[in-house]
Amino acid sequence: MTNPTTYEIPADRAYDREHHMWAQLDAATGNVLVGIDTLGLASLGDLAYVTLKDVGTTVKRGQSMGTLEAAKMTGDLIAPVSGTIAARNDATVSNPGLVNEAPYNEGWMIAIQPSDWENESIQLVSGDGLPAWVEAEIKRYKSQGWID
Repeated sequence: MTNPTTYEIPADRAYDREHHMWAQLDAATGNVLVGIDTLGLASLGDLAYVTLKDVGTTVKRGQSMGTLEAAKMTGDLIAPVSGTIAARNDATVSNPGLVNEAPYNEGWMIAIQPSDWENESIQLVSGDGLPAWVEAEIKRYKSQGWID
């Protein structure tokens, strides 16, 4: 789904309302791919540096799974779900611009083997809840001066 201000927010995944991380369950592997959505990226600017925790590391929803440095801020990448890191996209570490260029495809960051997808996924926004959330976030980001 593309909204009127050109922020692409695909409806085939769920989103962390606060941290703008997306999560997409891969039915074949049971892993959850995780990345940053385009609205979050717009507020950050171009990524300059990405670090990701190692495969096998346990992460908890709401806690750090890596760090980033961008044009407008430096901070933690926050896990949208709990579990064990099953894979990391080292291409985004060596080329952080890949996240800005293709955030929903080649720019994914981590794959998590979730420990409680059923309960934690309902805390994420998805489906019919997406349009209203995207619209509210765009208004909020504009009022804060984070996006034009």
